[in-house]
Amino acid sequence: MATVGQVIDNKYEILRLIGQGGMSKVYLAMDKRLNKTWAVKEVAKNARDKNNEIVIQSAITEANLMKKLDHPSLPRIVDIIENANLIYVVMDYVEGESLDKVLDEYGAQPQEMVLEWAKQLCEVLDYLHTSKPPIVYRDMKPANVVLQPNGNIKLLDFGIAREYKETNLADTVSLGTKGYAAPEQFGGKGQTDARTDVHCLGVTLYHLVTGQNPCEPPYELYPIRHWNKSLSGGLERIIQKCTQLNPDDRYQSCAELLYALEHHWIDDDDWRQKQKKKLTAFIISASLTVVFGLSSLLLFLFAGSAQTADYNHKISIGEYLEAIANDPSKREAYIELLKQYKREPILSEDRVRVIKALENNQDIDALLANGEYYAEVCYQIATAFWFYYETDQATQSEATKWFLRVTSVSRGDLSGARQADWDMAQVFGRIGTFYQNEVIWNKEGGAEENAYRNYWNDITELLNNYQGENEFVAIRLMNEAVRESVNRRTKLNNEGITNESIADMIKSVRTRLGTINSEELKEQRYNLLSLCNSQLQLMLSKDEFDALMRGDQ
Repeated sequence: MATVGQVIDNKYEILRLIGQGGMSKVYLAMDKRLNKTWAVKEVAKNARDKNNEIVIQSAITEANLMKKLDHPSLPRIVDIIENANLIYVVMDYVEGESLDKVLDEYGAQPQEMVLEWAKQLCEVLDYLHTSKPPIVYRDMKPANVVLQPNGNIKLLDFGIAREYKETNLADTVSLGTKGYAAPEQFGGKGQTDARTDVHCLGVTLYHLVTGQNPCEPPYELYPIRHWNKSLSGGLERIIQKCTQLNPDDRYQSCAELLYALEHHWIDDDDWRQKQKKKLTAFIISASLTVVFGLSSLLLFLFAGSAQTADYNHKISIGEYLEAIANDPSKREAYIELLKQYKREPILSEDRVRVIKALENNQDIDALLANGEYYAEVCYQIATAFWFYYETDQATQSEATKWFLRVTSVSRGDLSGARQADWDMAQVFGRIGTFYQNEVIWNKEGGAEENAYRNYWNDITELLNNYQGENEFVAIRLMNEAVRESVNRRTKLNNEGITNESIADMIKSVRTRLGTINSEELKEQRYNLLSLCNSQLQLMLSKDEFDALMRGDQ
C-alpha cells in the first residue's frame, strides 16, 4: 500500500488517498518532472486469491484499452507500472463529483440537465462503438460518470469493457451491475454489443431523472411519469425503448439514440395534450362569424373567385377573413388578422390552414407585388409560426421558409422599419436552416466548418437586437436561446465558444426575466429561471453562484 510522500518509479509522489474499492485504491499524485497531478490506481497482487486474479486482469485490460483512446469525455492512461506485488495505473485526475453522489445529495435531477448528460454519454459511447476494434463499455451507471466543475462529464472505470468480436456467440462471464445491466450480460443470452450499452444508459437516465434506484425496491422500471407527471412523454418513450429486454427492440446504436434525444420534443404528447386543452377552450369561445368566415376564405382562395364588399368597413368591425376573401390584393386585412392570431398565443389547426391557404394561393405573389407589403405579410406569418404555434420540426421549417421569402425582397426597396425586419429575417432564416441541416449532420456526420460558432453568433444577435412584439415572444426567445445553447454546449465548446460566454448569456437572460411581469407567463418564467440557475450552478464556482443568488435577495 502506498503512503503519503512515497515516490513511485522515481516519478509520482503520493499526495493523498482519494478513493478505494475492495481490492484497489486510488491516490492523487504529483508528477515531479512535469509538476502536474495525476490519479494513480493501485492494485495489489495476491496469488492465493482467485478474485484478485480477476481484478488484476481487469486493471490490465482497462489500462490497455484506454491507452488507445482519445476522447474529451474519457480520462487518458499515461503510465503503467508493475512489480512483483503491485500494479500502478497512472491516469488523468478528474475533478468533480460522481453522479451517484449527486443523486444521493440532491435527488432526481432536472430533465434538461439529464438530457445534456445523456447526449454527452451517447457521443462517448458512439466513439467507443465505432473504434477499431469496437469497444463495448458494459458498466454504465451514475457511479461511473463524473460531473466536472465546467458541467461536462467524464466516463470512468473500464474494468469490464471488452473489444467486440463478431465471431463470439456469447460472453463467457456475467459482468455488470445488477439493476443497470442488460439481460445478455448475465450469460447464455447472447453476446454483448453496442445495444447493451444502450440498455445500461437507458437505466442510468431513468435513475437520474426519477431519483429511483433500479437496484432497490420495487426493482422495476416504471414509466418515468409514474414518478413525476411533469416529465417529458418523449423522454419517457426513449427510456422505455432503450430498456427493452430484446436487443432488437432497442435503439440499434448510440448515434440513433442521440438523434432521438436531440428531438425528444417531437414525440412529447404530454406537452401537446396541454396545448390541446387550451385550444379547446379557445375554440369554444370563438365566434361563429370566424368559423363561417374561415370557410368562405378557404373556398375563395382555392376557387379563385372574387367578390366585392366594403373592405375598410369589414376591417373596422374586425371581419378580417371576409375582407381578405373579398379583396386579397390589399395588405391591411392580412396584417390585422395575423395580429389577432398573435394576441392569443395558440395557433389552432384552423388558423394554420388559413396561413397555408395564403401560401397556396397562386395569386398572392402577384397581388402583393408591392415589395413592402409582401415583406411585411411574410414576416408576420414567419413570426407567427416561429413563436406562436406549437414548436416542432415542421412548424420551424415553415417559419424558415417565410423568413427566407422576406429576404427575397431587395432590402433597398423597403422602408426603415421593414429593413429592420429584413435584417432579423436573415438571422432567423440562418438559424432555421441550421436546425434543418443539423438533422442531416446528426444522421450522416460532416457538420460545416464553424457551423456551431455561427449559430451561437446568430442566437446571441437575436437576444441582443430582436425587439419582439410582447412578453410572450420575449420569453419564448430567451427560452430557446438558453435551452438550445445548453443542448449544444459540447459542440459550441469545440468551436471556441467558452462556458464563460455561455454563462454570461444565461446571466443576461436571468436579468431580463426580471422584466417579465405577466401573470399568464408566471409558470414559464419560473421554469426558465430554474433552468438558468441549474446551469449556472454547474458553470460557476460556488462563491460566484452564491454571490449571484444573494444578488437576487
